[in-house]
Amino acid sequence: MDLSVMFFGADDAGDGHAAKYDDVLAITRAADRLGFTAVWTPERHFQQVGQVFPNPALLSAALATATERIHLRAGSLVLPLHHPLRVAEDWAVLDNLSRGRIGVSVASGWHTKDFVLAPGAYDDRRESAFRDLALLRRLWAGEAVEFTDGAGERVAVTTQPRPYSAVLPLWTTTSGSVRTWEAAGRMRTNVLAATVGQTREELAGKIRRYRDAYAAAPEQPGTPPRGTVTLMAHTYVADSDETARRRAGGPLKAYLRSYVAQSATDKGAGGRAATLNEAQLGTLTEFAFRRHLTWGSLIGSPGTCRKSLADLADLGCDEVACFVDFGLAGDEVLAGLERLAGLLEEGRAHEHR
Repeated sequence: MDLSVMFFGADDAGDGHAAKYDDVLAITRAADRLGFTAVWTPERHFQQVGQVFPNPALLSAALATATERIHLRAGSLVLPLHHPLRVAEDWAVLDNLSRGRIGVSVASGWHTKDFVLAPGAYDDRRESAFRDLALLRRLWAGEAVEFTDGAGERVAVTTQPRPYSAVLPLWTTTSGSVRTWEAAGRMRTNVLAATVGQTREELAGKIRRYRDAYAAAPEQPGTPPRGTVTLMAHTYVADSDETARRRAGGPLKAYLRSYVAQSATDKGAGGRAATLNEAQLGTLTEFAFRRHLTWGSLIGSPGTCRKSLADLADLGCDEVACFVDFGLAGDEVLAGLERLAGLLEEGRAHEHR
């Protein structure tokens, strides 16, 4: 199984955001040195959760110059907010800068506030995301595609610069909908999902349906015979379970509260979470934290996390995206990555026996 690093954290911005970017660079350099497969940076707008990540291509360009081998991926890019031509251009630049170390997970978007950038794209965001994903593949391959120019005429456009890689590695991001898992299989993309918010049995069923849809789908140029399932899991590896839970507890609960507050402002969800009072919010976050410890996270000792990784592999997961920046200090994140890298080495040694 591959292990990667995912950023998605909330930040209080008390002293500005420069220090946060320093942490992102330091953690990514460490992940590069320790043998992690990839680093994922999201696209988020106008919220506390993910507030330093409005543009994964821009941040990944900085990371490309600071790393040597680790892959740089958007997790996720909200495709309905962007013209596909611009996406193809930006990521082709990054593909050349990194010498082919990129990947993109396409999301349809969910929060209504994000769509102040493209208000007309909200209602059909799911359909347009898949439509433009297919278009992005054609543009990446060098196909000339017609668009309307400034004079109102149709003109054929081929994007420049040409990418370093012949094929753009693509994931589809899903928050849990079975329809999205199956659509990803039919499109023959990889899948980026999360362990949180679903039982092991529910997730196993979705992976099976994705595998079936992928196997039955027509071949896409450059896609492998089997797609990659990447699952995001909250991660902090400490010397013992008790230490991991004690150090991660406060930051993770604060992060979960921020996430609930963000959901409460989403008009598309009807603002259901906005009715929670402080006591109810505290109960909800405590329950969520306990559930994280029960299944689906990598919070604990190396032995506990080793068992969790084996369980996810048995489930059909190919890669775990380790969500590390949920509020722990940078030095604690780095120490946790060092311990996790030990498990990574163990797994690779076992594979070569």
